[in-house]
Amino acid sequence: MFCISTAFPVVAGLSKNTGAFPKWWGMADVVLAFALAAMVFAVMFAAHGKVSRQADEATYRAYRTLIHGIFVMLIVFFLAGDRITWTNCLTGLGWRAWLLMYALPAWFAAVRNPASEWRKPELTARKCRNFLLADNPTRTRDLRFCPSR
Repeated sequence: MFCISTAFPVVAGLSKNTGAFPKWWGMADVVLAFALAAMVFAVMFAAHGKVSRQADEATYRAYRTLIHGIFVMLIVFFLAGDRITWTNCLTGLGWRAWLLMYALPAWFAAVRNPASEWRKPELTARKCRNFLLADNPTRTRDLRFCPSR
């Protein structure tokens, strides 16, 4: 939904004459933007108070990747700034980026499977192996570290 909704300001920014767009274009943009915002706020409401440490960590990793979008936009501005009508696209791109960043922790909390606990498989396997090789006379699995098969 984010990608479809973001296409509208991108196309408007690349167009020199938005007056040539069909009448339904503006209406579709507004309806999709409203639907996107409603969906995001519904996810945020559903995940309220349920954002775990793992969701926070996943959010941080996503932020570390998504923040490069700011740098990419600066490069686009310097290389193709005169070919883009920024007044047609900047507000649309800006609020969508804000909405994505603001709702990301709730999105991860609502979408991820809580049973998986968002573990990295290579770290889990290493912890499990180390636990089994450690001073453990019964060689039983510690369920905190060893995934069930």
